[in-house]
Amino acid sequence: MKFEHVATFLEIASCGNFNRAAENLHVTQSTASARIKALEEQFGRPLFTRSHAGVELTAAGHYFYRYASGIQRLWLQAQQDVTLPRGADTMLALGAQVSLWERLILKWMPRMRAKAPQVALRVEADYSISLMRYLIDGLLEIGVMYSPRQAPGLVTEDLFEETLMLVSTRERNVSEGWVEDYIYVDWGDTFRAQHGEAFSEAETAMVSVGHGWLGLQYILDNGGSGYFPMRMVEPMLEDGRLMPVDDAPTVPRPVYMVYTSAPKDDAIMQVALDEMRQVAQEA
Repeated sequence: MKFEHVATFLEIASCGNFNRAAENLHVTQSTASARIKALEEQFGRPLFTRSHAGVELTAAGHYFYRYASGIQRLWLQAQQDVTLPRGADTMLALGAQVSLWERLILKWMPRMRAKAPQVALRVEADYSISLMRYLIDGLLEIGVMYSPRQAPGLVTEDLFEETLMLVSTRERNVSEGWVEDYIYVDWGDTFRAQHGEAFSEAETAMVSVGHGWLGLQYILDNGGSGYFPMRMVEPMLEDGRLMPVDDAPTVPRPVYMVYTSAPKDDAIMQVALDEMRQVAQEA
C-alpha cells in the first residue's frame, strides 16, 4: 500500500468527487482513479459507490477511513520530526483561512520567530472544514477559522469579531429587493442566515463567489456592491474607490482559535497562543 493511495482515498472521501479530488492533489483524474482501483484490488471490495452526483463511501470504505486517517497522520508527523530544519528543536503546525492571513498570520509568524527561534513553523491556508479535519487528525496544532465545530481533544476560543459591511462603487441606498450589480460573497452559515433575514425579498445574485478577496477585486474592476470586512475595505473607503451603503445592516463574523488540548510542548504552545491573542488585539 502506497501513501499517495491513502491520501487520494481521503481526499475523495472528503470532497465526494474524483475530479475535484484530483485537482486538489494536482494529479489527473485517471491517476486518482488508478490509485483507488489499486486499493480496492488489495482489499478485494469497492471503497466507493459511484453515481452522476458524485461518490460515497461503501461500508468497507467507512471502515478503512478510520485507519487511513491514522496512517496519514502518522506518516506526516514522521516526515516532520525526521526532517526538522537545522537548528530547530521542534515544529509547530498552524492553519488559517486565507482571508485571515494578512490581518493575523503574516504578523504572527515573525513574532513567533523572534520569541521561539528554535521552533520550525509549518503554516497552511484552507477553509474551516478542512482545517477542522487536520486538527482532529493531529496534522495541525492550531487552527484560526470562522466556523469551528466541537471535537474531543480540541479547545475552541473566541479570538475576535469582524464586522461585515455593505459597500458599493457608486452611491446607492439599501434595498431589500433585486440589485443588478450586487455580488454575493458566501461568508458562511451565520452570514447566510442573517443575510437571508435582512434581505428576505432579494432574488439570487447573478454573481456569487466563495472568496472575499475575489469578490472585492471583481467589484473594484467592474463596479458593484457586496459585503466585506470593514478592515478589508477601509483603505478603499478612505480613497473613495468604495462608499458605504447607508442604512444597510452590518453583520458580525466571529473568528475562533482552535487548538489541541495535549500539545507536544506546553511552553511552546502557550507562546504561540499568547502571540496570536496579542496580534488579534492589535489588528
